[in-house]
Amino acid sequence: MANPATPWFGSHPSESHIHFLECSGNPGFEAIKGKTASDLVGLVSCAEWTGVRLATVLREAGLKPEARWVVAEGADAAAMTRSIPIEKCLDDALLVYSQNGERLRPQQGYPLRVFLPGFEGNMSVKWLRRLNVSAEPAYSREETAKYTDLMPDGTARQFTFVMEAKSIITRPSGTQRIAQGFHEITGIAWTGRGRIRAVQVTTDGGRSWRDAALQEPVLNRALTRFRLPWTWDGQPTTIASRAIDETGYVQPSFEDLTAVRGLKSFYHNNAVVPWRIAADGEVANGYA
Repeated sequence: MANPATPWFGSHPSESHIHFLECSGNPGFEAIKGKTASDLVGLVSCAEWTGVRLATVLREAGLKPEARWVVAEGADAAAMTRSIPIEKCLDDALLVYSQNGERLRPQQGYPLRVFLPGFEGNMSVKWLRRLNVSAEPAYSREETAKYTDLMPDGTARQFTFVMEAKSIITRPSGTQRIAQGFHEITGIAWTGRGRIRAVQVTTDGGRSWRDAALQEPVLNRALTRFRLPWTWDGQPTTIASRAIDETGYVQPSFEDLTAVRGLKSFYHNNAVVPWRIAADGEVANGYA
């Protein structure tokens, strides 16, 4: 249904989808010792986005066979510029003008922004003013000096667009305190590769894992709540969750992730977050 407040899109079919939006530095590797769940994964949100398929606009403009990238440029002071692979542009990429049923707010990119479901948030360029189609990426500041992943051997991973599967227990979590007895462990999980297939929870420091219940609806590239009943016996322990998405990808431990990636990187830390529960019921970051 066309939005009468957006005349340019009046003749273009619009659609609405619920998706998460996440910064690729959520958290940075040095922020793994934050105290609360918000400290660790507060740079993620989930909303209903309304707009027109980027593919519709590109096809109307006329794509040449050599088109491989679309370079999006924002009208902010930084002229935020990111290169988007043409495959994503012709898939589920949107040109968004509304969020949660109202026009985009200024801080969210009014009047128009790109939205790329499942890709790192920086690529969903706000205050969109220009789209250039090219055979090569732009190699802008945000994809060379920034938003690359430095590896242990000194090389850097580039164009790591997808936000991998992640989860976190939000209750009980850091700075909270619990009493001995029955509790419902709950949290959120998400993946840039589609839907969450399962979330497993450990209540004994990783020695065993149980399947949590997923709260319906489990949407594509959206936050999914999970729940698990648990009775705490009052003994110190560590709890954690790990997400498994529909591709079979399993959220890694921090140790497994850094064994491959090292500690020089900043972006794309999707490691398991453990919460340590003391004998008095105080909950704290297991990495702190």
